[in-house]
Amino acid sequence: MGDNWAILLHGAGMAKPPSGNRRGNRRDHGGGSDGKDGRRRSPYSRPRKERKPAPPSKGALAREDGEQRIAKLLARAGVASRREVERMIADGRIALDGVTIETPATLLKSLHGVAVDGKMVKEPEPTKLYLFHKPPGCLTAERDPKGRKTIYDVLPADLPRLMPIGRLDYNTEGLLLLTNDGGFKRQMEMPSSGVERSYRARALGRISQDQLEQLAHGITVEGIRYGKINANLERRTGANQWIEMTLTEGKNREVRRVLEYFDLKVNRLIRTRYGIFKLGDLVPGEIGEVNRTDLVKFQSTLPTPKTL
Repeated sequence: MGDNWAILLHGAGMAKPPSGNRRGNRRDHGGGSDGKDGRRRSPYSRPRKERKPAPPSKGALAREDGEQRIAKLLARAGVASRREVERMIADGRIALDGVTIETPATLLKSLHGVAVDGKMVKEPEPTKLYLFHKPPGCLTAERDPKGRKTIYDVLPADLPRLMPIGRLDYNTEGLLLLTNDGGFKRQMEMPSSGVERSYRARALGRISQDQLEQLAHGITVEGIRYGKINANLERRTGANQWIEMTLTEGKNREVRRVLEYFDLKVNRLIRTRYGIFKLGDLVPGEIGEVNRTDLVKFQSTLPTPKTL
């Protein structure tokens, strides 16, 4: 609110406030009344309305009751991502006790009685994490309308259902993390979690370390703002240069677009690290599981994601 005196002076026929020190006027005028906080109220102040406390949000009530959105529960169980679950609900593929679920806002305490495509959903298993060396020439997707090869055509057939944490472009290779836990997947992907990703890029063109230092302050490319990137020039091989880059956002085609801004053409891109997990000696197409103890220890270092 603006100054109370200004409010009074703008009204037609209103009397001007008494001259002199405002505080003195407040103390000397006998018409004031004490507020709940014990302070003297000016007689010229408008009475304050009592505010009713806001009711708890639906999300807060859900947490208190131990209920969660069905999309979150199914993602945690490794059925699909939350967005994919929402699409499955829209397609009428998910039911509870034989009745089709109509909204992803449905709140449940467990997956008891929930079926997907007529098959009962099992309760979530302990979180698992795999390191996969994605080769170039395959999509990070379950299927492709154009019939191109996906990572699931390369992965061993005896693995449990796994979801990729983040994506790598069709021609990008290197470390791809896979998990059975949709909540953990989301936690790892959120920029607010601050999980670093490191890449090695081979690019055609010329650039100096001084130019790369600009990325430490963030950069805007075609209206898209990219946050801090640590970039180092490794070596030159003929007309190409190898550049190491570490970032936390992981926006779509971020490395390629940022380097294109400097007139560099990326002709090879390898992700070497995601968080504490490194590509190491994994060969293209090879996969390995992270030790349960190491995974739990790492999870304890992540910030708790907000409940949606």
